[in-house]
Amino acid sequence: MRKHPQPPPRIIDPADIPEGTLIDGEEKPRRRRVSEPRDTAAGPALAAVICPIGHERAVNGDQPAARDSAAVLEEALGLARAIDLDIRIAETPPLRRPVPATLLGRGAVERLKTAIADQHIKVAIVDAKLSPVQQRNLEKAWNCKVIDRTGLILEIFGARARTHEGRLQVELASLDYQRSRLVRSWTHLERQRGGFGFLGGPGESQLELDRRMIEARILHIKRDLAKVKRTRGLHRAGRKKGAIPTVALVGYTNAGKSTLFNRIARSDVLAKDLLFATLDPTMRSIRLPNGQRAVLSDTVGFIADLPTSLVAAFRATLEEVVEADLLVHVRDVAHEDSERQRHDVESVLRELGLEERIAEGDMIEALNKIDLLPMAERARLETVSSTGRDRSSVFPISAVTGEGVDALLEAIGERLSAADAAIEVELPLADGATIAWLYRHGDVRSRHETDDRAVFTVAMDAETKARLAHRLGRELA
Repeated sequence: MRKHPQPPPRIIDPADIPEGTLIDGEEKPRRRRVSEPRDTAAGPALAAVICPIGHERAVNGDQPAARDSAAVLEEALGLARAIDLDIRIAETPPLRRPVPATLLGRGAVERLKTAIADQHIKVAIVDAKLSPVQQRNLEKAWNCKVIDRTGLILEIFGARARTHEGRLQVELASLDYQRSRLVRSWTHLERQRGGFGFLGGPGESQLELDRRMIEARILHIKRDLAKVKRTRGLHRAGRKKGAIPTVALVGYTNAGKSTLFNRIARSDVLAKDLLFATLDPTMRSIRLPNGQRAVLSDTVGFIADLPTSLVAAFRATLEEVVEADLLVHVRDVAHEDSERQRHDVESVLRELGLEERIAEGDMIEALNKIDLLPMAERARLETVSSTGRDRSSVFPISAVTGEGVDALLEAIGERLSAADAAIEVELPLADGATIAWLYRHGDVRSRHETDDRAVFTVAMDAETKARLAHRLGRELA
């Protein structure tokens, strides 16, 4: 069977890229030129981004068809820009069947070898999961550093982590990733250390020693993260004791969670048009339109093929999502792959053990960035959200302009109020101990005083209500 010659890879001349144009030729607003140098003396590393198309990622049975190749390439370019790489080559080679040795076919490897040499590429990013053998073979073939999707995301997380907890979590995931690649990373690992006795012997190889050191460091980090987990558990117990519910914002990276968080909480969390702009979780106390207090949590963004090691390492942080009283899924409805991103987020939530919440629809969807949609599409979303079965769980909003945010907050308040019903409690003003107990264990929403008595409207769960009834010695309505 005659083989058709493959076209040469596209070489990108930074001088030929006008503002507002993507590498694949689509006209879209962009943050900056891909070749704009960092403010460093050495300058950014020259990079190639290779997105194999046709190598399907593992998906759930109810997920839509494979993502558009242009959207896949744009996301990979966004990840590369997040660590300021100077992208000179961008290609989406077809991949009908993965090759065990190199993932890519021999023809694609040879074509890229020539292009990488001509452009003096230092880093090649393969937007797929590479085995240690595949990574080593590609590095030998292309004579440059090769990073797969997992390694790239780890690089981004390492650059974004600011808190001690965040740095520990990233280091844990990185060590877990590296220990299977020690034989690829170093050239001195075959050396032997002396054994016992006068003559020594084979002893312990450097590879075994390094692997043992990594294992010891992993155990040390896990102990530190266990302390973080206990501290977070105490904080959650304190909030539950005070009947203060938690609302967690979840969503695909760059969906606008931090912008929405800033608008609701009047905060100043970093919000940029950048993948994984924020990594460390942030929590703020807010007051909802119905007067109820709540804690709003801004979590790390999810992404397709989020490394399992990262999910495991960030479990202490992501427990805020698991334990939240209400989840708000922030979606970028202006993105061409919005529906696919929704399934990717739900896949991570399932991995965290939240299958029942997803199945029961126990989540609010905030359809963000409607200010970027055409008027006809905006009108359709508003009609769908105001009628039908989704009218109480889907809300079109714009975190930038504030449109629809008030309706979203009212819905959040209604959901939380339904979970913790408010009751009226009448107490004498002289009973200061019980009044203080109410403020400590319940969410006091209003207080009306007469001459010597006060009527409180307070929200609390069933267990706290039973304790109050026992304290007062009477049944409560």
